[in-house]
Amino acid sequence: MRTRTIVALLTSVLGGLAVVGGGLFGARAGVRGQRAAAQRVVDMLPVHADWWRERLQHDGQLTYLAIGDSAAQGVGATTPARGYVGLLARRIRHRSRMSVRVVNLSVSGSTTWGAKNDQLPKLRNHTPDICTVSIGANDIADFHPDKFERNIRAIYSAVPSHAIVAELPCMFVPDRERKVAVANEIVHRVADELGLTVAPLHVITKRVGLRRTFFNSYGDLFHPNDRGYEIWASAFEPAVDARVDTVAAIRQYLSAREAEDLGREAGAVATARAEQDTEHAAELDHSERPGRVERLRHRMTGSIPLPHQQESESENEGSTSISSHSDTAPGRRTGDVGGAA
Repeated sequence: MRTRTIVALLTSVLGGLAVVGGGLFGARAGVRGQRAAAQRVVDMLPVHADWWRERLQHDGQLTYLAIGDSAAQGVGATTPARGYVGLLARRIRHRSRMSVRVVNLSVSGSTTWGAKNDQLPKLRNHTPDICTVSIGANDIADFHPDKFERNIRAIYSAVPSHAIVAELPCMFVPDRERKVAVANEIVHRVADELGLTVAPLHVITKRVGLRRTFFNSYGDLFHPNDRGYEIWASAFEPAVDARVDTVAAIRQYLSAREAEDLGREAGAVATARAEQDTEHAAELDHSERPGRVERLRHRMTGSIPLPHQQESESENEGSTSISSHSDTAPGRRTGDVGGAA
């Protein structure tokens, strides 16, 4: 009995050690994999930057400009085009049915301070039709609310009034989430003061949940993968769609001079004119078609013949034409105009 107890105890201890050893081995393998993925990210950076730089040479009927960090570069996606900026550019092209020039000013590793100093000076060279801003995630590691607000205010004041600015994404770690909550309060407050639209990136990424976010992340467990960037893009899509529709209305209903003079009000004026045009077209279409009461009145008064009346009238017309043909004088062809001289 005693021997069995000792054997059972040794078996339990050995089993526990095996589990712990397997866990340590898995953890070490996971750490090595994460480090390898981080190194691959480093290798991606110049490739993605060159890809977007080459896109600057392309012409387009619309200009889409992005300010941001490595997420705007699409780091972690299989190709830069599968990042959220690339996905939004494709959506803009399909919705507008126009060619799109993408000006991606983002820099991998950029903070709000870096975007203010490096990206805003380049913004002055462009007049974008659509503009997105997603910056601030790299500020969280060394977060200072006052500095963050100063930088965010400078960026938001410099971008066009139609720019779409994003919340910081959900990071799930409690300590980081407390900082993200403060940062997003600043994002919303400053955006509201300046009349900018906020893309609910934190709401969307939090709704996805930790488990799905893990599978939607690249191997470094920081950048999104292709699926993750689709979720990021979905946070911008409603506001981007609305902006594309406004740009289309401006181009159709305003001259370039009017749009420039109206400034912030150009979108509202163009949209109002588009709505008036639609209402006018609907009124014309409705006025051309009599309503049920009008059709009934016409039938009662005989101005619109009923189906059996139309048939009888057709028969009468046929008999009349036959009798008139039979009365035709000899030698006169049917269809002659006038009588005998």
